[in-house]
Amino acid sequence: MESLRMIENWPVGTAAAAAVRADGSIAGAHGPTAHRFPLASVTKPLTAYAALLAVEEGAIELDEPAGPAGSTVRHLLAHTSGLAFDEHRAMAEPGTRRLYSNAGFEALGDHITKATDIPFAEYLRQAVLEPLGMTATDLPGSPAKDGVSTVDDLARFAAELQAPRLLSRQTLDEATSVAFPGLTGVLPGYGHQRPNDWGLGFEIRDGKSPHWTGAASSPRTFGHFGQSGTFLWVDPEAGAACVALADRAFGPWAVAAWPPLTDAILAELSA
Repeated sequence: MESLRMIENWPVGTAAAAAVRADGSIAGAHGPTAHRFPLASVTKPLTAYAALLAVEEGAIELDEPAGPAGSTVRHLLAHTSGLAFDEHRAMAEPGTRRLYSNAGFEALGDHITKATDIPFAEYLRQAVLEPLGMTATDLPGSPAKDGVSTVDDLARFAAELQAPRLLSRQTLDEATSVAFPGLTGVLPGYGHQRPNDWGLGFEIRDGKSPHWTGAASSPRTFGHFGQSGTFLWVDPEAGAACVALADRAFGPWAVAAWPPLTDAILAELSA
């Protein structure tokens, strides 16, 4: 895909990207797709997927207590538990504000560890990474931000997000629909959003502006970006997904570079 060659002009040391069709096939790839990059918050969709599998297996329930008082697993996944960004300190009543929280995903990992008696990183490996063949991916630290992976591995995950084999379609559809609609909040790097829509572990584009996806991205687009210069999106209307990983922290360069890449990919695929 010619559009993927745009990453050659990014002001980064190393970058790789791939586009994945709805049937799981690779539409195109560019750069060192086997290079391992820190994912930062692109870790969260992987953690969320493991949590959803734990729900389907009966190890936990979405509406059981987890995190601060009054919070549930669902609140933690949807960034509505009230926990602060990086502190295990409640700042709001659960369900009242969209407070993007690393602490919430760490509480989620701890909850799954206690429920399954399996360390969360190992649970993630057994439930998600191993079945999908994501052999270059691991979680050496926080379930919110410390994953390490490759474009090749995340392309496998992007295929799963379009045609799920591990989860039921019903569960994935719920996870990629708005949870606790109407809540406002800050999208890191992009300011206050009204509303700031999220599903269960996945950010949902809807009508957000500005945004890290493209002008041509459908409102149903979901995914996540990371402060290490990484993103993964799935656009169900386009029948496509994209993974892009880089070794430069998110900043103005990414705000400028990511949407044109997305629009170029969508245009090339639709043609």
